[in-house]
Amino acid sequence: MTFTTLEDVEKFYRNYAKAAGFSTRVRSTNRKGNKIKNQSITCSREGKWKSKIFPTEKTNPTASLNCPARIYIYTLKDVGAWIISKVVLDHSHPCCPSKAEMLKQHRKLSMSIRRTIENNEEAGIRPSKTYQSFVVAAGGRRELNFIENDVRNYITREVHSFDRNWNEFLLNFGLVDNKWLSDLYEDRHIWVPIYLDHNFWTGMRSTQRSESMHSFFNKFITQNSSLIQFVKKYDNCLRSREQAERESDAADFYTVIPCATKSSIEAQFQDMYTHQKFREVQAQLRGKANCITRLTNSALGYSVYEVGEQVSSSIFNKFVVTYDSVAADVKCQGLLFESRGILCRHALSVLSFEQVSQVSPRYILERWSKKVKRRHTHIKSSHNEPLLEPRSKRFDELVFRSQNVCEFASESKELTVILHRVYGTVMVEMKELKAKRKGTSSLSHEDANLESVNELQSPPRI
Repeated sequence: MTFTTLEDVEKFYRNYAKAAGFSTRVRSTNRKGNKIKNQSITCSREGKWKSKIFPTEKTNPTASLNCPARIYIYTLKDVGAWIISKVVLDHSHPCCPSKAEMLKQHRKLSMSIRRTIENNEEAGIRPSKTYQSFVVAAGGRRELNFIENDVRNYITREVHSFDRNWNEFLLNFGLVDNKWLSDLYEDRHIWVPIYLDHNFWTGMRSTQRSESMHSFFNKFITQNSSLIQFVKKYDNCLRSREQAERESDAADFYTVIPCATKSSIEAQFQDMYTHQKFREVQAQLRGKANCITRLTNSALGYSVYEVGEQVSSSIFNKFVVTYDSVAADVKCQGLLFESRGILCRHALSVLSFEQVSQVSPRYILERWSKKVKRRHTHIKSSHNEPLLEPRSKRFDELVFRSQNVCEFASESKELTVILHRVYGTVMVEMKELKAKRKGTSSLSHEDANLESVNELQSPPRI
């Protein structure tokens, strides 16, 4: 295939990638002086991630998966055209066209969007509100080719972590030396009543109502919101939750969190679990380094272990863990799996001691799997079909299309002149059509009145 410019080749392959369900990046470029001679464009999942430290502590997802898909292009010396010399179409990973719009390469902020973000930032409008205005104007999140994080990243607003807010809270109120708050912070990961550990709560806490529901709805409503406002905002809440789920699914599908250890059990969870749950598993695997396992009793494949966990320089917490090698069943006194569905560091320590390479399928819950089939996703949602008046709908469509035209025309003075000329011609044509229709509608209105009078005077017989 032959192209006029290098940009045309890159655009062609980028459009193909979006249709096929992946993204691209420039792998290598050879130059002669200031001119490019040839270039290699690959799938963005090309290459392999390698850790510079050991043990690996990286928990951010990586897309590198040694994907071979790529194209090679070079330029003809005499003609100046660009030719694709080699194409590799096979991928080392699945591609999903329906999720491609979530990839960073295929998300874009147009000039009008960027200007709106800048203006709203100067006016003190929060990024979430700015994004919601784009959603409403476009008629749904699926109509936008960017996500809320793109809006936040554009204005480079700093995200405050929990630790920073906690430290500021202690400093502002002079509570740095408060022992109770210090102990509370140290135990922040176990703010669950111990009596509920024997029940499966999927990680929910007793304070779920105040911490989760209130936090979620506070993005959309306030204590002064009326009932009518709540009903309207409730739809926005559902749309927001649906969009967050779509973004998480896309991240789980296209990226991989590297394993922190050489454990085959960790690799098993990496392949099955979503990023969020796999990070929890990795936290338990890292905590296993603080555990000392000792066999206390064993008979007929049933073993009892005492696992000591060092929580400070002089304090060890002891847990009793049982392992049935016949049933491949492991159970810890702490009941973390029974309450949250995640194997604890003590159970993992015993499995390592027993040289178990794969955990039983009963410890891999389908609800945490990235491949889970949710029944509700097959139900057609009405969130993306707002009820608008025909004129409002036409207006919104015209505004969005005109923004693209204006952005293209603003690139040069000549294009702007062409747009002004066409604009004047179109306005004259539309005014003439409107005037013509106005005269026709007046006659039609008179005819309708006459027909109505005649019908009243001589009603039709039934």
